[in-house]
Amino acid sequence: MNNAPIGIFDSGVGGLTVARSVLDVLPHEQILYVGDTAHTPYGDKPLAQVRTYALQIMDDLVDSGVKMIVIACNTASSAVLHDARERYTDSRGIPVVEVVVPAAHAALRATTNHRIGVIGTVATVTSGVYQDTLSVVPGVEVYANACPRFVEFAEAGITTGDDLLAVARSYLEPLIAHDIDTLVLGCTHYPLLAGAISYVCGDGVTLVSSSSTTARRAYAELARADLMRDPRLDPPVHRFTATGPADRFLALAHRILGPNVEGLDPVTT
Repeated sequence: MNNAPIGIFDSGVGGLTVARSVLDVLPHEQILYVGDTAHTPYGDKPLAQVRTYALQIMDDLVDSGVKMIVIACNTASSAVLHDARERYTDSRGIPVVEVVVPAAHAALRATTNHRIGVIGTVATVTSGVYQDTLSVVPGVEVYANACPRFVEFAEAGITTGDDLLAVARSYLEPLIAHDIDTLVLGCTHYPLLAGAISYVCGDGVTLVSSSSTTARRAYAELARADLMRDPRLDPPVHRFTATGPADRFLALAHRILGPNVEGLDPVTT
């Protein structure tokens, strides 16, 4: 067993959806979460710049003693996954879990007509990481669209309304026109808007969230490496931190994680 915390980071609040899923499947584990609100959003920044931000945060998490790193950000996963696994897994034995591959595999299991849509930030869609991962299966057709304004709505806590639905239609209708039956929410902010996205797409499109699939991958990695926290210990105390302005971050943290999450200890770094 290993009683150290799991380190989770994102550019802001989106990764809290991953943290919520991790708490659901690993209720005895302690979480140390960093939202890089000083640099959010990552999606409109060059991948080299995102790599610099991400490695600095992961270095800090490792220095603080985490036993696993969860990159709860699709853009950061696109920018830094290979480097992170060399730097932390190969060199120091710390597993690194990311959001892209688990979501892609879930989408491949869900589709029946082999037409998969992907939505994400500009950086994620431009990188082609989902297109490359999904296209390894013969016959699969992938249609991707960047949805940068979705992050603005999610960060502002706006999950309904005419403005959001109008933006959702503009982003999603070109994908629906390709007769997709599965849509990958390729940004961890997007599950916060799942109601609006599902409403526009209709019942015939299955939404695949990277949040729940990543949490299950984290469970599998901890179990495989025998790194689970001792369940006989007292309930864990979690820390949710922000690198920049924290008011909105903390409000959404309580909204996403729930008011009764034990040990919620928000700290601004």
